[in-house]
Amino acid sequence: MGRMAIAAVLMGAACAAPAMAQNIGGRYIVQGTGFDGAAYGGEAEIIITSEVTCEIVWNTGGQISEGICMRAGNVFAAAYVISGKAGMVIYTVAGDGSMQGTWTVSGSNGVGTEALYPK
Repeated sequence: MGRMAIAAVLMGAACAAPAMAQNIGGRYIVQGTGFDGAAYGGEAEIIITSEVTCEIVWNTGGQISEGICMRAGNVFAAAYVISGKAGMVIYTVAGDGSMQGTWTVSGSNGVGTEALYPK
């Protein structure tokens, strides 16, 4: 009976991984800071495209940015284009579904911060 219990736990963990990857889909409130520390806000939407990949759209200050994204455990990353420059953001996913991260764009020497809060 012990082997059956272990098998059930392992099977449950295997099934939970895809669900965990998908639970980030939805709309978020965005709060961030630019390279100069100036605050900005807006909204973002994450659209799940597979068990581990997604698309993300930000609307911050009337500027729309689109990108691709993926989640691995509690790390969520996205690549995007803004004002013709490639950018990247890496977030840590918290237990409440919020995300805290840092971002940068090509040609810059700085980083900004960004938090996503589920709506």
